[in-house]
Amino acid sequence: MLNRATLVRLLCSAMVGAVAGCASPVPKLAAPLPAQWQHALTADPAKPSDLQGWWHAFNDPQLDALVDRALANNLDVAQAVERMLATRAIHTRANYKYLPTLSGRTDDAIDPNAHASYFVAGFDANWEFGLFGRREGTRREVQGAMDASVADLRSAQVSLVAEVVRDWIALRTAQQQEQLLTQISQAHQQHWDLLKIRERLQLVAPSEVDQAQALAAQADAALAAPRQAINESAQQLAVLVGQNHPDSAWLTPGRQPDIGSFELSAAPVDLLRTRPEIARAEADVLRSAGELALTHADEYPQVSLGASLVWAVNIADDDNHTKTPGGIFSLGPILNIPLFDWGVRVAATHAKNHQLQASVQAYRQSVLQGIAEVETALGSLQQQQQREAQSAIAWQSLQRVDRAVQSRVRLKLTSPLDRIQSQIAVDQANAELIDARAQHSLAYVALFKALGGAPLPTAAQLGSAAPKTTSSAGAATTDKETLR
Repeated sequence: MLNRATLVRLLCSAMVGAVAGCASPVPKLAAPLPAQWQHALTADPAKPSDLQGWWHAFNDPQLDALVDRALANNLDVAQAVERMLATRAIHTRANYKYLPTLSGRTDDAIDPNAHASYFVAGFDANWEFGLFGRREGTRREVQGAMDASVADLRSAQVSLVAEVVRDWIALRTAQQQEQLLTQISQAHQQHWDLLKIRERLQLVAPSEVDQAQALAAQADAALAAPRQAINESAQQLAVLVGQNHPDSAWLTPGRQPDIGSFELSAAPVDLLRTRPEIARAEADVLRSAGELALTHADEYPQVSLGASLVWAVNIADDDNHTKTPGGIFSLGPILNIPLFDWGVRVAATHAKNHQLQASVQAYRQSVLQGIAEVETALGSLQQQQQREAQSAIAWQSLQRVDRAVQSRVRLKLTSPLDRIQSQIAVDQANAELIDARAQHSLAYVALFKALGGAPLPTAAQLGSAAPKTTSSAGAATTDKETLR
């Protein structure tokens, strides 16, 4: 047994070592954010867009309801919720390993000389202090895992909302294109029929009739693309909302979503708050810092306080010794000191330090990637906005030409064939406008996906509030401020 003086010296040495070996601070993350975006947008203050409900700018009640259904029923989001709750279940109990524990045990023991056997029962208590940064390392590790699971849930929601809006735009665009291509196909058929009549009157060459027939066939074949797009988009929407078949209402042609002008109020700093990939990289830094603290703590003794209370009764005694139960109590410090494997533990610390630095670089890379995606989306949005505007001008101009041709046909100044050709040109320009409008809207979707726009996870998804202790919550806030 250790005398009191020796015990005091050991405890003092452990406390001094604990202070010297406390967890190193979490590295500060300097995000390489630009002062402003390079691509400016024409804004309409009457039509603002927010990161948590950006799709409402389309002013489409069916789309709004579809997004709500997807957020509630999508299976990928449900999986992310369950994984997050699984991580939270561990997170809320991670600090318990540094609280006193008590366990009961029973055993049967046989005397080595085989003359007696004993029934042993007792209690063991242990209290690991978590010194040398071990407690802080554990907290960082589990907090990083918790933050990562929330970021994964957020990423699933962001991707889901973007995919629902994209598929809805693709569905409505394909339906509009099908209608226009049907009109164009009918016009080509009518043109072919008129040329066949003129061929019988020997007013046109057979080659012109053959050419008209080819155009009619090509126009009819072009209908396959939008019809296939309608089917694919409807089926994908069904998967996103967690059902095995599309709603019949989706297949009824409706208005194409049109974003028009809007106001973007997000600043570069919003990228850090909302983009889940950046939040995931930040959580990885915190978790790596926790792993480093734990490997660093493994270089020092593991200090705990142990106690045992044991009773033993002799149940088989060939020498007829007494069978009266006897008990014994012990209390004292428990030291687990690394000796011959200390070099391996130091090497593990160096390895974890390099992994921490790698996670810091990964964080910076995720910020740069986010900036690049936002800038690309802003540039694309700007170009598609101009394309839609020019396509609208072309369509309106051809409409005026068509009205003039109609007047000439009514006055018998030109052939009905000219009217058909004019109407085909108008419909083709309208199809180009529909495609330009769809690409403009898809660029808007890409922008808010890059920004991480989506509703915040609900209280039902997040479950119980994590961690309940004030110290843990305060420490988590401190980590966030340190990282930023």
